[in-house]
Amino acid sequence: MQVSVESTSALERRMTVGVSVERIETEVNKRLQQTARRAKVPGFRPGKVPMSVIRQRYEDAARQEALGDLIQSTFYEAVVEQKLNPAGAPAVEPKSFEKGKDLEYVATFEVFPEFTVGGFESIAIERLQADVADADVDNMLEILRKQNTRFEAAERAAENGDQLNIDFVGKIDGEAFAGGSAKGTQLVLGSGRMIPGFEDALVGAQAGEERVINPTFPTDYQNLDLAGKTAEFTVTVNSIAAPQLPELNDDFFALFGVKEGGLEGFRAEVRKNMERELRQAIKSKVKNQVMDGLLAANPIEVPKALISNEVNRLRVQAVQQFGGNLKPEQLPAELFEEQAKRRVVLGLVVAEVVKQCELKPDDARVREMIQEMASAYQEPEQVVAWYYKNDQQMNEVRSVVLEEQVVDTVLQKANVTDKAVSYEEAVKPVEAPQAA
Repeated sequence: MQVSVESTSALERRMTVGVSVERIETEVNKRLQQTARRAKVPGFRPGKVPMSVIRQRYEDAARQEALGDLIQSTFYEAVVEQKLNPAGAPAVEPKSFEKGKDLEYVATFEVFPEFTVGGFESIAIERLQADVADADVDNMLEILRKQNTRFEAAERAAENGDQLNIDFVGKIDGEAFAGGSAKGTQLVLGSGRMIPGFEDALVGAQAGEERVINPTFPTDYQNLDLAGKTAEFTVTVNSIAAPQLPELNDDFFALFGVKEGGLEGFRAEVRKNMERELRQAIKSKVKNQVMDGLLAANPIEVPKALISNEVNRLRVQAVQQFGGNLKPEQLPAELFEEQAKRRVVLGLVVAEVVKQCELKPDDARVREMIQEMASAYQEPEQVVAWYYKNDQQMNEVRSVVLEEQVVDTVLQKANVTDKAVSYEEAVKPVEAPQAA
């Protein structure tokens, strides 16, 4: 087998492979002999068909099959011989494909980039420090109460926070428009569910009252036919219900699986969950900074094939998440290319850190992570046992632990500054940067 390789770009290789006619004929004859043992030809017993007849009937098919298999096998032999690491399937173009002659073909493909990860010292990390204070627990109790608000009929004018049952008919320039009318809609005033001005105009209304209101659709409203236009809504208030917050009693605590300990026991359980959320939030923010820093310090070119594969995965995820009748390939690739490239680059960089630093998942950290996740369930021991019986779940946890070890490795050399903040600031999601 003869092999030559040409670099057509930083990552693209054009490899020419020559396969001797002797090897081709050996493979063809091997297939013809296999066919002869099982071929059914009229006038001959199975296994007794003369090879000349077998060759006449089946040689073309055997040759095509042999050539296809040879291209596949010799390609992998060649990349191993040349110490190449293909990043995707090759595009194969035969140059010489005649019977009785050597086979020669050209395989064009991309390879994984070769690089060394560095620049850890240039990465700046702001690591948040926070505790769960009693006031934070108090605030969380109020949030939980509001999430479980009940509404009871009220014989008074509507106030912000009330739940109204309404019928409404909307018109623009005297004409009804699609989606502008409904009956029996439940609406909490102040929720921001309706367009600006709609809910405010119903404050002070009485049950049974009909009001005509004139809110204006935002200029950036999703329906461009309505954007910026002022509508006239005729609204009938069928009923008014006032919010009633639940008491902090055993019945309320039981909603969250806390059946003993009263208020103090419930506060302790809430605090434990908040502390777990705080740890995860701080860890996540540090990890994101580390990954951003690795990207900035290690710009690399990545194979287009890997980005294309990741785009396809993101398309499938989007369809699964949002449903509808769309097929993944109907979603424009450019919607996902930036995210796909980031994922691919990070995957390669993180893998190189693991390789360079000879990192392996720490078994103790794997168990600690599983126990941390299991602590959120009522039967944590069963959850831990379930993980250790499921190879796929264990591999996912090991992968996360390995990423954490990468983060720790970078933090040992990075420029880390600790910043004391409140619980609320620590758990607040990082806002995505605004598009220019």
